[in-house]
Amino acid sequence: MKPFAYLRPASVAEAVRAGAGHPGARFLGGGTNLVDLMKLGVESPGLLVDVSRLPLDRITRTDDGGLRIGATARNSDLAAHPDVRGAYPALSQALLAGASGQLRNTATTGGNLLQRTRCPYFQDVSKPCNKRVPGSGCPAREGAHRDLAVLGHSQDCVATNPSDMAVALAALDATVQLHGPEGERTVPVTDFHRLPGDNPDQDTVIRPGELITEVVLPPPSDGAVSLYRKARDRASYAFALVSVAAVLSVRDGRVDRVSLAFGGVAHRPWRARVAEDLLRGAPPAEDAFARAVDGELEAARPLRDNAFKVDLARRMAVGALVELTSRAEPA
Repeated sequence: MKPFAYLRPASVAEAVRAGAGHPGARFLGGGTNLVDLMKLGVESPGLLVDVSRLPLDRITRTDDGGLRIGATARNSDLAAHPDVRGAYPALSQALLAGASGQLRNTATTGGNLLQRTRCPYFQDVSKPCNKRVPGSGCPAREGAHRDLAVLGHSQDCVATNPSDMAVALAALDATVQLHGPEGERTVPVTDFHRLPGDNPDQDTVIRPGELITEVVLPPPSDGAVSLYRKARDRASYAFALVSVAAVLSVRDGRVDRVSLAFGGVAHRPWRARVAEDLLRGAPPAEDAFARAVDGELEAARPLRDNAFKVDLARRMAVGALVELTSRAEPA
């Protein structure tokens, strides 16, 4: 066991000072991913800053009718919250699909956003991995990559982001509030996670010492409906082969608002901007959905063993949009 220091700060400011003052520090929430990585030897923080007891667990309405979610709010509490189930069902469905009840009771909102890939090469310290040891190589490209990325990957990394929650948040236009040594800043969820490029060790745009304090959801659009769907190898809790979160509203027989995000296909939740642009103003029909999703997936670059993900993503997205059309109330 590698020794490490432990701190339980009394405030956000103290937590940020500790995180910024120790380059090897990690913030500890529920620990459902970080502690596992420490056991595997992937993570070896010199300091754990336990933020789980800070007053960051509230879920409250914003003045404009949106929702403010504290970073230490537990996934179970968030999934069951009446405002989430009523106004943002895609988020509740994503959380319930993501893990067992025991894990949801421990895992936090901020920790969920920061969880790291389950690529087997990343988790095996006996293997090279550019995400774990920059410059060591990416054996997944020619090795076991069935579960890995088909969009946005690079020569240096084909890992996928494992979060279900983040995919729903991306489709719902959520923002992440960060508190760091230089003050507070807000980042859209769609910009929070990075594509790998030539720096795959950097999962997010978070800066040294910054702490996630909350996630904010905008008010739901009038008449909009949402859902989250996930395909996995087994019915029990498993990471997504492909998942989709979608938001749709229809006005005067045309698509008025649409948001579409994929999980399991890229280094970050993949917001389908091309498909969305093609769908706005289009008739809410299956053939229009298929053309738009095909336009998005033209950018896919599958590897030897994961081309099935492209067709799976297409079928899931089109099916989700068809289902939402049947629920949407024409305005």
